[in-house]
Amino acid sequence: MPIVKTMSLYIGREASKLWKRICSETSTEIQLLGENWKYILGGLIFQYIHGLAARGVHYLHRPGPILQDIGFLLLPELGPDKAFISETVFSSIFISFFLWTFHPFIFKSKKIYTVLVWCRVLAFLVASQFLRIMTFYSTQLPGPNYHCREGSKLARLPRPDNVLEVLFINFPRGVLYGCGDLIFSSHMIFSLVFVRTYQKYGSKRLIKQLGWLVVVMQSLLIIASRKHYTVDIVVAWYTVNLVVFFIDKKLPEMPDRSSGVSSLLPLSMKDKDGKTKEGNHKQLMNGTSGESPDWRQRTQINGKIMEDGNADAVMMNAA
Repeated sequence: MPIVKTMSLYIGREASKLWKRICSETSTEIQLLGENWKYILGGLIFQYIHGLAARGVHYLHRPGPILQDIGFLLLPELGPDKAFISETVFSSIFISFFLWTFHPFIFKSKKIYTVLVWCRVLAFLVASQFLRIMTFYSTQLPGPNYHCREGSKLARLPRPDNVLEVLFINFPRGVLYGCGDLIFSSHMIFSLVFVRTYQKYGSKRLIKQLGWLVVVMQSLLIIASRKHYTVDIVVAWYTVNLVVFFIDKKLPEMPDRSSGVSSLLPLSMKDKDGKTKEGNHKQLMNGTSGESPDWRQRTQINGKIMEDGNADAVMMNAA
């Protein structure tokens, strides 16, 4: 009985700490969401636009003979009954990363803000998906997937009866059984963005190495499942990495919470400007300026302004 009572007290105390941590983190993230909701909303809207574009190109798809591909020659074909393997691997990457971005709500040790990390992720996704849309609308290749081949009823879509049929994109069937949106792989966009983001902000070295290994394995599984040509995977590897590299350089660096001051919110530009103006106003009211109080008399010699301490040395040298 004493052991049970002690355990119940411990569980109750830890549950109370966890609840306070969740409430505190929720309050912090809500404030950040209030400042950055436009970026989150814009990124989510573009996900729909990307799905709409993939649905649209399916109407242009024309099945034909499968193109010669070195990946198809080297990797054995898994077959339609094992096509779920690559989707399972992708789902594990997606769910694992999604849960990791919300770990600050649960764990005491934290390095990221959930809202800010998703702002960066959506920026990477939007840029990569925009390039993808431009690419697969430029040239439509005959799909290598089983439902995109000649003789399949899903290979070509009939002319839509109305606009709503296109706008609703027949989710999720229209996403799973799309054709024509080949170069470059959407699955690889998400996977590479997620792994690169964890590479920068994650803390477990083993998970970082495992993440890259899983992405390489997924690349091979996609080709073996005949869902994409090898060129779709190769282009995704260098395009997404370059996009993330250059956009990450342009975005402001996310504050690091691992130093222990996790309760402090990152200042927005408005807050910084407001604090600067407030400080300048107080200095003017007190009769001081924002410059350093070390005001020394300056002397002009040969067109150069010298401080009082250096002027004497210059005069001596000149003599």
